[in-house]
Amino acid sequence: MKIRSSVAAACMVAAGLGAGPAFALDYPARKPGLWEMQTSDGPGSKGSPQAIQQCIDAATDKMLRDMGQGMGKDMCAKQDMRMEGGKLVIDSVCKIGQTTATSQAVMTGDLSTAYRLESKSTYSPPLMGRAGATTVVEARWVGPCKPDQKPGDMVMNGMKMNVNDMMGARGKK
Repeated sequence: MKIRSSVAAACMVAAGLGAGPAFALDYPARKPGLWEMQTSDGPGSKGSPQAIQQCIDAATDKMLRDMGQGMGKDMCAKQDMRMEGGKLVIDSVCKIGQTTATSQAVMTGDLSTAYRLESKSTYSPPLMGRAGATTVVEARWVGPCKPDQKPGDMVMNGMKMNVNDMMGARGKK
């Protein structure tokens, strides 16, 4: 599932993927520090990759995972997560308005230096004119956060925002 300009989608990408409710496995945590992620529409895509840089600590990473789980709980009838040969595989069936999105995401990597996530989705009926989509996230740990960054800072399309601040402001409404 991919909605490029959505902050929620960016947060889910930054966390790796929005996981769903009650799993037999614990969703893995990323190493604290500065992560750089490139998202694209997959092989053969004509679209430009999108770069995201995010400073995280353990609390921010957990908040992003919990946010993804909450979204999955509200939107998804199915969210299954399992390990298969060293890969994390997530199968989901979610409603986006009147559309049912059926997805499989496969994550590889160790989450302390790098990971790769490839998600393939089909939409019935088509979503915004698309019957399916592939999203690829290539992420790497860069090192400690920069001196002017705090946990939750995310830079996307040249714009800096802090997901912790945004979630705190959202809770105060």
